[in-house]
Order: sequence, then C-alpha cells, then structure tokens
Amino acid sequence: MYDFFLGGKTNYLVDREAAKGVISRFPAVVTPARANRAFMHRSVRHLAAECGIRQFIDVGTGIPTEPNVHEVAQAVAPDSRIVYVDNDPIVLVHAEELLDSTPSGATRYVEADATDPRAVLDAVERTRCIDFTEPLALNLHALLHFVPDDRHPYVIVRDLVDRLAPGSYLLLSHVTYDFEPEAWHAVAEIYTRRGTPAQIRSRAEVLRFFDGLDVVEPGLVVAHRWRPEPASGPSLVTETEVSLYVGVGRKK
Repeated sequence: MYDFFLGGKTNYLVDREAAKGVISRFPAVVTPARANRAFMHRSVRHLAAECGIRQFIDVGTGIPTEPNVHEVAQAVAPDSRIVYVDNDPIVLVHAEELLDSTPSGATRYVEADATDPRAVLDAVERTRCIDFTEPLALNLHALLHFVPDDRHPYVIVRDLVDRLAPGSYLLLSHVTYDFEPEAWHAVAEIYTRRGTPAQIRSRAEVLRFFDGLDVVEPGLVVAHRWRPEPASGPSLVTETEVSLYVGVGRKK
C-alpha cells in the first residue's frame, strides 16, 4: 500500500484495493507517505554529511523504492554500511535492489521481526556489517504506528536503543490523529480489518519514543517542517494534510 501511495509499481491488486479504501476516507493520504519518504532522505543525508554517521540499520524496510537508504547515504559517504531488516517474504523477493552497494561501502538484508528486538539485533550482528561499538543510525520510518500498545512498542524501542553506542541516532516517523482524528481512526480501522493492526498516536505519545535521548533541532515536528530543502518532498501543504510527526534523537 505504501508503494502505491508513493506512485510505485511494486504492489498487488489486494494492496491497491486496500489503498483505495484508505484514500476514500482520507484523500490526502498520499501526502504523508511522500512527506515520510522525503524526511528519510533529508535525515539520512544530514547524518551522513553533517554528523559523520557511516552505519545505518533500517528496520521495517518494506518494498524497495528508490532512492533507498544506502543510495542516499552512499551518495554523501561512499563507505557507508547499511543493513535492511524486514519480515515480509515479498520484501525478500525484491531484496537484490537493496544490495547494490558502492565498492567501499556495504549493504545487507536480514529477515527478522521488528517486534523482537533481540532477534533484529542478533541478525544484524551476524552480517558483520555493523560495528555496535561505534555510533550508528537506527531508522524506524513509518513503522511504529503498526505496533499497537499490546505489542509494547516503547519497550521495543528502548531495547533497540540500549544496544547502540553513545553518539548513535534514532530516526523515527509516525502518523498522528492530532489534526484529523476521525479520518485517521477510520484509516486505522481499514488497516486492522485487513490484517495489519494499526495504532495512531498523539504528539505526546510519539515523543515518548525519544525518552532519554537528545532530540536534535527542530525537535519533533510535522514532517515537512524538519529541515526543509528545495524540491525535497511536499512543501505547500498543511499539518492536517501531512499528519506525520518526525524526529531525530541522539543517544548521550
């Protein structure tokens, strides 16, 4: 469905039907999808170019949509190393698109469930692509609104971040009902009925994921407000249309 919202071609009839159901309830839903993708590009580029980060773990990768994390990071720093994580067998089919690394860098794909942080971290460690004693970036883009409270999302994030070296970063995006509550609760119901439980959260609830971290400027903001750049995602849009909080937190 996310690929469909982005205008991609790697989606199936069942995805398109479900996506059209979401669009019927919230026609602007393509805007948060595109704003999320643009935030990923800007935040990864910022960490690679301005913060010296050379390692990235992307959890909940989804079907590849260019440019991917490794393409953004390696365009700035060719020696960047990226490990993608997902548990969807369809993603595995397309994983070769995630492994086209620069000669001086590296990319890997591992299969693991995001709700099992130990399994995620162990799978990443087995690739020998990531050095957990050095700072890295943990990408949780558009993932946690698919982890309801009964799956303990705050514990999952804490357990993942606890394993990271000081100076590491958490990159996170999450849809919100703060601006259009009825529409987003309806969207969550559509996802849940189709077998993908969803939980939309408020700004305060999203901010909790950054407990114990220093949230870098401009803080937790709606996606198009995070370090905007010309021609980098939707710009002439409202908070209601985007309805997606994003932030980057640094581990002390």
